[in-house]
Order: sequence, then C-alpha cells, then structure tokens
Amino acid sequence: MAQLHQLKRTNKRSYRRVGRGQGSKRGKTSGRGGKGQTARAGHKVRPELRDIIKKLPKRRGYGKNRGRTVVGTRRDAVAISLSRLEAAFAPGTEITSASLRDRGILGRTSGFPKIVGNETNKKFTLRGLAVSAPARAAIEKAGGSIS
Repeated sequence: MAQLHQLKRTNKRSYRRVGRGQGSKRGKTSGRGGKGQTARAGHKVRPELRDIIKKLPKRRGYGKNRGRTVVGTRRDAVAISLSRLEAAFAPGTEITSASLRDRGILGRTSGFPKIVGNETNKKFTLRGLAVSAPARAAIEKAGGSIS
C-alpha cells in the first residue's frame, strides 16, 4: 500500500506567480490593493458584527443559567383593587374571572386576576380568584367569602 510520501501528483496544480515584473498583471501590489492592514501579510480584519453584539446589554436571566422553574409562557397576575370591585359590583354578588371579563375590568388576553386592597364595605363572594392577605381579611370582615 502506498504511503503519503510515496504519492505522485497526477495533474499540475494551477498557480500564478505574483509580484514579478512591471508588465505582468500581478505586479506592484500583486492583487492586494493599496496600503494598509489588508495589504500586509497575515492580515485579519476584526469582525465588525462581533463588536456591535458585545456592546449590547445582556438580558439577565435569559441564558443557559436561567432557573428551570421559570416558565416564560406563564401569564403574570393582574392586580385588581377592591375599590374597583366596589364600583363595578353590587353587594352580595358572586365574582369570578368570567364576570370580571364581562364587566371589562379584566382584558380578554391579560393574565390571571388577583384581588388586592385592604378595605371594603360591600359583601362579596369570590370564586376561583387569587386574593392577597389584606384583601382576604377585608372581605371576610365585611361578611364576604372566598372559595
């Protein structure tokens, strides 16, 4: 079996000698253009896009080290105050996320509602809604219930 140093070339490599003579087409600058960095041997132009990317700020918490418990598709809570509920609903009304959407308090595409606030005079029945601790205390003090 032939080894690497024993191989013979079967065809002639095409090449062109550069930098020889005044009348040739590859004389003087020998196809390297004018002066400067690109005319030098071993030239390497720094990638411009890399410099632009490096100047951009990093988005913290969006890389490979992001917590596995973080769910990017989960919608955030929409805070709805007790004063808005008092203005929109009569006392003794049962409030659900569907009734909030019907009254226009909660948008069609917004996240899940969370009731916040610390005082109310009306008695409400909340069903299937997230409630903050002060709001829970205020609703139960007014005689309402949360389930």
